[in-house]
Amino acid sequence: MIGFIKKTISFIVVGFFASTILAVVAYRFIPVFFTPLMFIRVAQQIKSGSEIKMSHSWVPLSKISPAMPVAVMASEDANFASHHGFDYQAIITAAEKNHKSGKKKYGGSTISQQTAKNVFLWPGRSWLRKGLEMYFTVLIEMMWSKDRIIEVYLNSIEMGKGIYGVQAVAEENFNCNAKDLSREQCALIAATLPNPLKFDSKHPSHYMNKRKRWILNNMRYVKKLPQKK
Repeated sequence: MIGFIKKTISFIVVGFFASTILAVVAYRFIPVFFTPLMFIRVAQQIKSGSEIKMSHSWVPLSKISPAMPVAVMASEDANFASHHGFDYQAIITAAEKNHKSGKKKYGGSTISQQTAKNVFLWPGRSWLRKGLEMYFTVLIEMMWSKDRIIEVYLNSIEMGKGIYGVQAVAEENFNCNAKDLSREQCALIAATLPNPLKFDSKHPSHYMNKRKRWILNNMRYVKKLPQKK
């Protein structure tokens, strides 16, 4: 009986590592058309009786405005080009701010971590999900280029109610394609990312415009992505 349990556990462990590594390798080359969050949001829409909406179109990085990656790095992860998945200084800074405020308000998640979560996992704050997020972050940093990570991120991130990816938000909110977004529009989209269900790039509030200006200023100092070899 003990031998059977050991074999079963070994089979599960091997199967987990093999399947997850294969998935990461596959997504290095093929588009990510759907994510777990998209289906979760649809289920929430059905449960609430609201209109079902899932707007998403995959586009390669070459067909996205060059200002868009810079804007999200300025907003979410200024050291994306140089770190290896985790920005330890950002984590420490966020922890210090949260300690001073007395509640969790600031996060230190990098674009790599957000990509790992969006593509392979579900929303939540459990230790299990956080551990899996770290695992997948290490995998994509090892197997994908920085260009690929930002490409997947920009195509999978939630950018509004039922809107996923930069092409969808460009069409829905600015009546254009992702490659035609202006620098200001890219900064405005990036300004929604802390809470895309609350902030709307189509109808920006005073706070949104203020945050857009902050991002535009920070875009001047963002480190460039490493050149492909």
